[in-house]
Amino acid sequence: MVERRISVATHWGSYVAVVDSGRLVRVEPRGDDPAPSPIGPGMVTAADDSARVLRPAVRKGWLDGLPRVHDTARGADAFVEVSWDDALTLVSDELRRVRSQHSDSAVFGGSYGWASAGGFHNAQGQLQRFLALGGGYTDSCNTYSTAALEVVLPHVIGGHPWSYQSRMPMWDEIAESCELVVAFGGLALKNSQINSGGLARHRTRDLQRQCREAGVRFVNVSPLRSDTAGFLDAEWLPVVPHTDTAAMLGIAHTMLVNEWHDEDFLRRCCVGFDRFASYLLGELDGVPKDAAWAAGITGIGRDVLCDLARRLTTRRSLIMVNYAVQRADHGEQPIWMSVVLAAMTGSMGRPGGGWGAGYATMDATGVARGRPSVAAVPKVPNPVPDFIPVARIADTLLHPGRTIDYDGRRLTLPELRLIYWCGGNPFHHHQDLHRLTRAWQAPDTVVVHEAWWNATAKFADIVLPVATSLERDDFAAGFSDPHLVAMPKAREPAGESRTDHDIFRGLAARLGYEQEFTESRSEIEWVRHLYEQTRAELGVEASLPGFDDFWRSSTVELPASTGPFPGDFGALRSDPRRFPLPTPSGRIEIFSEVIDSFGYDDCAGHPKWYAPVEWLRADLAGRFPLHLLSNQPASRLHSQYDNGGHSLSSKILGREPVTMNPGDAASRGIESGMVVRLYNDRGSCLAGAVLSEDVMPGVVQLSTGAWWDPVRPGLSGTMDRHGNPNVLTADRPCSRLSQGPSALSTLVDVERYDDPLPDVLAFTPPPLEQ
Repeated sequence: MVERRISVATHWGSYVAVVDSGRLVRVEPRGDDPAPSPIGPGMVTAADDSARVLRPAVRKGWLDGLPRVHDTARGADAFVEVSWDDALTLVSDELRRVRSQHSDSAVFGGSYGWASAGGFHNAQGQLQRFLALGGGYTDSCNTYSTAALEVVLPHVIGGHPWSYQSRMPMWDEIAESCELVVAFGGLALKNSQINSGGLARHRTRDLQRQCREAGVRFVNVSPLRSDTAGFLDAEWLPVVPHTDTAAMLGIAHTMLVNEWHDEDFLRRCCVGFDRFASYLLGELDGVPKDAAWAAGITGIGRDVLCDLARRLTTRRSLIMVNYAVQRADHGEQPIWMSVVLAAMTGSMGRPGGGWGAGYATMDATGVARGRPSVAAVPKVPNPVPDFIPVARIADTLLHPGRTIDYDGRRLTLPELRLIYWCGGNPFHHHQDLHRLTRAWQAPDTVVVHEAWWNATAKFADIVLPVATSLERDDFAAGFSDPHLVAMPKAREPAGESRTDHDIFRGLAARLGYEQEFTESRSEIEWVRHLYEQTRAELGVEASLPGFDDFWRSSTVELPASTGPFPGDFGALRSDPRRFPLPTPSGRIEIFSEVIDSFGYDDCAGHPKWYAPVEWLRADLAGRFPLHLLSNQPASRLHSQYDNGGHSLSSKILGREPVTMNPGDAASRGIESGMVVRLYNDRGSCLAGAVLSEDVMPGVVQLSTGAWWDPVRPGLSGTMDRHGNPNVLTADRPCSRLSQGPSALSTLVDVERYDDPLPDVLAFTPPPLEQ
């Protein structure tokens, strides 16, 4: 046995891959990572499992020109394996046909997903460069994770949607100067396993420990006690799911009537507080938003809310808001209101205090304010101006020509005839999978690049097998992580797999623009070029080694980003005239004239409480009395490596675990380890029961990312065998402002499943013919 050890980088950290004779033997954590994720070692199980797509495959019904009904429907059909030459000819010919008979906008290239780490082999970047050079495509905007936040924050504090991450306190500042952290939606440490684009080493856990050791007190406002690490010894305030805005309003009212609020900051650095205060006091609708009112909505006691208001204004405090609170009906409101509440406390713009969002959702968030720019595959301007909000793909397929509101604009949904999906899994991210299945039958052709036969591949017409991040040369540059990590190929691609770039090179050659696409560089030449370009742009002060030395050393550190960071709240506090925010007023917009001018009935000019469509106080709770929280998993990144060893080890009788309060379980005759059925009017799924007091009564928690496994694919309402919560969630925009997803506003019920258990087939390929 001659083992080779190769540096690898992933979204969940950097590792050493051990390979023998082309076989992945194990994946080991790096010795300098203080908190390595267990997802990495689990990659071995999936590397060569039976779910790998090994050859190009075409859906039999599509190949035979049959209508998409019954056994020939997408998702239920067999596939025919073909040669690469035939597959590339089919795809290039279909692209030509759709563009000539319909339009360039009929091609959808808004392919959404995390893809895998690596600066050059970024799946969506490669796809969109290829499609733009070919004439253009319809794109998508925003993310499933933070769509409401991305749209509302530029109105409230100005700047790029993600600029807030460089403007909020870092963990070291919190440890040094903060006394009280109130985390709406919690600080689930499991989420900090990941970092978009890669990560040299995990730091969030130890930085949180430093905060606690420094005496910082934490309050976890969440339906889940486990949303903060045990070592934080956080005070848990169980809250009725997605009533965070009401809780904040009750706290704000208490501050206002007791004159505890920071009147000076609100006057000098904000606009519109007087109009918001009228709403808060009930002068407009006769309903004061006081602590007693909030208690009746949130389930948090009136005295608890009043005490929290006092502590927030008498200590250096930080309002944290997690992304989960905005993936719900009216998701803009808790984001907007959290900024307002922070502005009232007296800590906004002071060291370690004020406001921040998304802490612990990625490891580098709150660790570093950013990193210098790293060269990436050059973007090509898209000749097609059409786009859709990312969560409106099913609406677009079902209702082309319909107009929708979006951030003050009226968008006409285009008619999409060809979907090209690369580096993502819509049958994980999207809500109401039965509705998506109906919509997915509409286009003429669906082309997918995939390494495994997941639901997205099974619902495609042409599946092209792609190499994984272990099977190609690249380098990683993670979000805000000040490192570059070399990613030399650990092994050859499985079967006939090719890289995304090589697939697009072959297609571009057939379509007449190969040289424009590749710029006459091989893949390793591209990797070298991008690294050396980064080195040159950073200048001599960066002192980065040449590419060959970098490739041998595996990791180099980038110079720290020192700013200045536009929109800094400390500078605003010191002199709002000299350091205005990039908003229309130059200040924090507690009341936004712009949003108010849109006239939306579900998003007014200042933050308000809107009752969700589905929540525990709704009439529908009489039929479905449990609130489903479909949060991020601890055992994988979204749906990535659900077939990996770590994710598989978390299953119960092959199903995704669902956690519920023991009282709710006892009333239904459910015991830990049983298989249960979750259901509502949209669908049902099986899961394995876990009982825990960490989940408040009336709530169940089922993580996203279990590969969808419908009993009868294509049949509306058919049961999922594996535990995918998106058969239950509603495909409903959170508001007309952002059109973001509202997955976490979902009511269900749960029952024992005593019938014979169906086999889980999520990891079984479809029938394949030669």
